[in-house]
Amino acid sequence: MKKIEEITLLYEISKTLNEHLDLKKSLYKVLAILSDALDMIRGTVTILNPLRNEISIEVAHGLSRTAIARGKYKLGEGIIGRVIESGKPVALPKISEEPLFLDRTDSRKAKDEFSYFCVPITKGNQVIGALSVDRHFDPSYSLNSGTELLSVIAMMIAQHVINLEKIHLERQQLREENQRLKSELENKYRINNIIGNSNKMREVFQMISQVSRSNATVLIRGESGTGKELVANSIHYNSRRAKNPFVKMNCAALPANLIESELFGHEKGAFTGAVRQKLGRFELAHKGTIFLDEIGSITSDVQVNLLRVLQEREFERIGGHKTIKTDVRVIAATNKNLEQAVEEGAFRGDLYYRLNVFPIYMPPLRERKTDILLLADHFLEKYSLENGKDIRRFSTPAIDMLMAYHWPGNVRELENCIERAVLLCEEGVVHSYHLPPTLQTGKTSDTLPDLSLEEAVAKVEREMIVDALKNTRGNITQSAELLKTTVRKVAYKARKYGIDYAFYR
Repeated sequence: MKKIEEITLLYEISKTLNEHLDLKKSLYKVLAILSDALDMIRGTVTILNPLRNEISIEVAHGLSRTAIARGKYKLGEGIIGRVIESGKPVALPKISEEPLFLDRTDSRKAKDEFSYFCVPITKGNQVIGALSVDRHFDPSYSLNSGTELLSVIAMMIAQHVINLEKIHLERQQLREENQRLKSELENKYRINNIIGNSNKMREVFQMISQVSRSNATVLIRGESGTGKELVANSIHYNSRRAKNPFVKMNCAALPANLIESELFGHEKGAFTGAVRQKLGRFELAHKGTIFLDEIGSITSDVQVNLLRVLQEREFERIGGHKTIKTDVRVIAATNKNLEQAVEEGAFRGDLYYRLNVFPIYMPPLRERKTDILLLADHFLEKYSLENGKDIRRFSTPAIDMLMAYHWPGNVRELENCIERAVLLCEEGVVHSYHLPPTLQTGKTSDTLPDLSLEEAVAKVEREMIVDALKNTRGNITQSAELLKTTVRKVAYKARKYGIDYAFYR
């Protein structure tokens, strides 16, 4: 065979191997190419089972199913067994002159004379199988050239096997990772992972528990930052749809002309820029749940289509004519007064009543004061761990400050406040001066009165002495060491600020 023909052959085989992830399909096509290019009469790819030391035919060309079933060898048995055992190729000019040739497939009874080639398929240092070919005897055909060509093809097959193993391993890892993440989400969004023990939060927990078991549409009401998305997550992951998709969409984050495309999808060419078909969120959420945050911001056109989905459970993609059925649970959230929007004509009344099947009200943080310290401790632990710091508690003035603030940004503002405090704190205690200025400025929050410099210094000194005495259980000597000062100064300051260190013992 000429070099150009060999290169063309190897290119065709390489292309064939890369076309399919199905090993058998690839190998059948490789043997078919060899049949045409090398005048191959029969060809086999045999695989070694290392557990049983048995060699069997994986794919074959020119052999019947019965012959393939008979083609089994022990390691070292026959030509194939010896090639796999030794890892060295064999080329026979004439099969009839080789006593080791077993012809176990019983397929060479014709009077014609055949040449036989068998080369190992090697993965690293391990022989995993063999590629064998027989063709009509041709005294002008070079056995060395044929062996070299088949050895290259065997290497390509081995590489294909390695690539497939990597792909299958990566797929398995992705499946396991996907399952792990799903389990984490289910654990993360259990009802008991929503922090709060106030009466209003207990009502929320009870409502989540009741509605999770149904398919009812839920409307979550509440100010921004109160945790509406957390409630939506909890409802989905505690429902019968937990194993199915949970698709989220913030309706206020997209331009009005894109919301409809995002929700319902579009066909190729439906509008300028629609270069391919796009599946909408309702299609992606089939059999699962869709969470529509800031539902009060959608336009009237989208409201009409959304109402149809809620009523009929069907829709069409933009530019499409096919009606698509969908089985989706809808959870919506808003911080707007929808009743007022209905009165003003900005929100459809019929859609409002469809969404408001099971309303859940998330109370603002100022209405659940007893939860502030629970949340603050949770965020302190979370961000201390993330930043590798050992911060264990809040000082008494810091607690007073947290409790007195009105928290207009609700839980989200509290979380950001604690994260900032952790970043600033280099001690084991978060003090009032680690908290943001909005909590420390009387004009903003009415938390602290206006202080003179002497009063501010005195306040910090008193706070530090109290914390030191708490840590040492009232031991004034150890407290002085913690504060890096003398016992005399600590005793003097304690008397000045009216601190009885015996109280902390």
